Amino acid sequence: MIKINLIEYFESTVDQFPNKLAVVDGTSQLTFKELTQRAKLIATHIAKKSDAINSPVAIYLPKTNDAIASFLGTMYSGNCYTPLDTKNPAPRIEAILKALKPSCIITNNKFLANLQKCDLDVDIINLDELDGNEKVNESYNYKKCVDTDPAYILHTSGSTGVPKGVVISHLSIIDYINWVADTFDITENEKIGNQTPFIFDMSTLDIYLMIFRGATLYIIPEHKFIFPATLLDYINEHEINFIFWVPAVLVNIANLKLLDTNKIPTVKKVLFGGEVMPPKHLSYWIKSLERKIVYGNMYGPTEITGTCVYHIVDDSFNEDESLPIGIPCRNTDILVLNDKEELCKVGEQGELCVRGSSLALGYWNNFEKTNTVFVQNPLNKSVPERIYRTGDIVFLNEKGEYIYIGRKDFQIKLSGYRIDLGEIEHYILSVFDTINAGVFFDKAKEEIVLVYESETEIPVKDFRIKLMEVLSKHMIPTRYIKMDVLPKSTTGKIDRALLNKQINNI
Repeated sequence: MIKINLIEYFESTVDQFPNKLAVVDGTSQLTFKELTQRAKLIATHIAKKSDAINSPVAIYLPKTNDAIASFLGTMYSGNCYTPLDTKNPAPRIEAILKALKPSCIITNNKFLANLQKCDLDVDIINLDELDGNEKVNESYNYKKCVDTDPAYILHTSGSTGVPKGVVISHLSIIDYINWVADTFDITENEKIGNQTPFIFDMSTLDIYLMIFRGATLYIIPEHKFIFPATLLDYINEHEINFIFWVPAVLVNIANLKLLDTNKIPTVKKVLFGGEVMPPKHLSYWIKSLERKIVYGNMYGPTEITGTCVYHIVDDSFNEDESLPIGIPCRNTDILVLNDKEELCKVGEQGELCVRGSSLALGYWNNFEKTNTVFVQNPLNKSVPERIYRTGDIVFLNEKGEYIYIGRKDFQIKLSGYRIDLGEIEHYILSVFDTINAGVFFDKAKEEIVLVYESETEIPVKDFRIKLMEVLSKHMIPTRYIKMDVLPKSTTGKIDRALLNKQINNI
C-alpha cells in the first residue's frame, strides 16, 4: 500500500518491530510498541483540547523520548508539531507562540512555570498529569491528511527579531528520508547517535530514519558533547554505528586527538552538515580510524527539509582542497544563478537555488517573507514553478560537483575589494589544523577579525606569515582574538551572531 503521510510509515514500522528498541534518552527507553502507545495517549488529549486539523501544536520539552512521542502524537491528531527551545528566554518563546497561535502546548511539570511567565491564552497538556492506563481514542485525524499537509514548523532567526516558522510537509520528509535510507543503506540495524537539538532541521534525519526503517535512536545527553572523551565512551557503550553531527563536534574531537586512543570501532557511517567541515580535521578522522567508513558531507538549509546536495568522500579526497558539497539529491534540481538571473557557467560563482519536493511550504503566517525567497523560477516562464533562493554562493567545478564559497551576507567590501569571509575562514582552518575559528568584520573599524579557539595563544606573526602563503594581502585579518572555548549555539555550531555583536562592541 502506498503511504501518503508520516504516521502511516510509523505504523508500518511498529507492525514490523513492535518489541524492538525505538528511542533511548538519558533516563528511559521505549520500544516501538511503547512509543506508539505513548503517542496515541498524547493524541487523545490533543483531540480533547481541539478538533482542529493541520493546526500547530507547540512542544515545550527538552530533547527526550517524551518529545518524540509528542511529535508523533501531534501527527496522529492530524496536526503539525513545533518544537520550542526550553533554554530560550520567555520573551522569545512568547513571540514565537503569539505568531504561531498553536491550538495547545505540550510540556511537563519542570517547564510549566516558564510558560506561565508568558502572556498567553493557550490550552496546556501537562504530560506528568497523564494516566498511562487511560483508554485512548482510536479515531485519529491523521487518516484525513494528504502528503502536502504540514508535518512540522521549525523556527529560525528573523531579521525583524521575530523568528521565522519554516513549514515542512509530509511529502518533503517522505522524499528526503527515503532518499537518505536508500543512499546510505539504512536498516533496522542502525544505532543512531543523535547530537543536534530537535529545534534544528538536522535532527529530522535522525528521528525519521528511526520511524521509517526501525533504527534505534539514541538521544545522547548534551553534557557528553562538552566532554568529548565521555562522548566517545558513550558511543562504545551503546555500540553506535551511525552519526550525523555538526562539524564543530568532529573538529573538537580532532583537535584533542581523542581518536589516537579511542577508535570507536562500531561506527560505520559519519555524516556532517550545518557548517563547513575543515578538510584537515576530516583527514584526521579518516587517518585515525583506518577502516572503511562512509563519510558524507550534507548541505542544505532548513527551507529544503535538510539536504539538497551531498558529497560522499572517496579516494580522491585531498585535505589541501575545499571539500565539495557535492551533487544534487534524488528528485532535487540545483540552479546556480548570476546577478542577471542566468545559469552560471562551470567555474562561475552564483547563488544556489533549489527546486523539487524538498522545498518548504513557506513561512508560517508570513506571506511577505515567503514570497521574497520562494520565487518563480526565472528560467521557466511557461508555468508556475517555485524555487528557493538559499543566499549561498557556490560554483560548479569541472567534475560536476558544487563547491561552497559562503553566504551572500558574508561578503564585504574593503579597500575596493569584494571579500568573502567564508573563503578566509576555509584557508585558516586548512593551514592551522589544531584550532577552531570564525572570521568576522568589524564595520566601525573596517577590519577583518579572526576569533579562534586554542589552548595556547598563537603569535600574530605566525598567523600572518602562514596566511600570506595562501591569501591575498587584503584578505588577511588585522585583529586576532583567542578564546579558550568558542561560544556555541543550541545546535552546536559557532554562535556567530553573539561573536559578531561582541566584536563590533569592543
